[in-house]
Amino acid sequence: MLIDRFGRTHRSLRISVTDRCNLRCTYCMPESTPDYQPRQEILTFEEIVRFTKIAVSLGVDDVRLTGGEPLVRSQLHRLVEKLVSIDGLRKVSLTTNGILLKEQLPALLAAGLRFVNVSLDALDEETFRSATRRGGLAKVLDAIDAAKQAGMSVKVNSIAMRGLTDRQILAFGEFARRTNIPVRFIEFMPLDSDGNWNTSAVLSGDEIIEMFSKQIRPLVLLDRTGSSPSADYQFDDGAGTVGVISSVTKPFCQSCDRFRLTADGQLRNCLFGEDSGDVRALLRSDSTDDAIVQLIQNAVALKKLGHGTDDLTFLRPSRPMHAIGG
Repeated sequence: MLIDRFGRTHRSLRISVTDRCNLRCTYCMPESTPDYQPRQEILTFEEIVRFTKIAVSLGVDDVRLTGGEPLVRSQLHRLVEKLVSIDGLRKVSLTTNGILLKEQLPALLAAGLRFVNVSLDALDEETFRSATRRGGLAKVLDAIDAAKQAGMSVKVNSIAMRGLTDRQILAFGEFARRTNIPVRFIEFMPLDSDGNWNTSAVLSGDEIIEMFSKQIRPLVLLDRTGSSPSADYQFDDGAGTVGVISSVTKPFCQSCDRFRLTADGQLRNCLFGEDSGDVRALLRSDSTDDAIVQLIQNAVALKKLGHGTDDLTFLRPSRPMHAIGG
């Protein structure tokens, strides 16, 4: 088992398969195309599968594929198929912006994918384009509907950013109630490429819940299950669920059970930390599985008690979100 010095058991692994993206969301990407990692420095599917099998042998049972935008990685369904077949892996999920989801949905379903989180920050085209600096809202909504109709478990993730999210509350409330798809709001974190993050831009989870209650109808807090960072609420008439992930104002570090592998093969024991182990170097130097086990164990053991965004000594991570993996 992967247990850190504070007694937290780590069962969840986030794997970034690319740092490339087809959107330019203001809270993540720069407006112009960034300097992406050279293709040869990105882990192959075979390397990702080998690492995942080792992680599963240490107790990991939940893997989420992220990016950048993971669906810009060619033939992603082939990786999904290999991961789903790993004994002991309970869940494989995908986080996507949805632009390419509908066209790849048949292959992903055939590969065994059953869980998808779609990142969506606005429900009108003008605001969507402003937030992403690209278009494509209709494609995303069509993909969400297609995934749901295909029987997938679908959730929507949305940024919680002042000046953006507060103008979308009514639309998202109606969306959640009409579709019965849970919508979760993640507080704006200091991981944007442009370096514009500041605390005044963070729309807190408490504020969001108050807005929903005032603009639509009261919300009832649901029991939290497992190690989910989301505090979930249901409208008091039972129609629609919304959640908040208060990663800045109410960090959930005490129950964190996850670590990350970047697209270029670096371990991260915290989203807000720094690289804590070079997996790629071991994978490409004929190192044994035991050496990789030791690297993972060391990285988890060194995990801090909290990410420290509320501490005056906090330093922004050197990598932006698209280069880490959500």
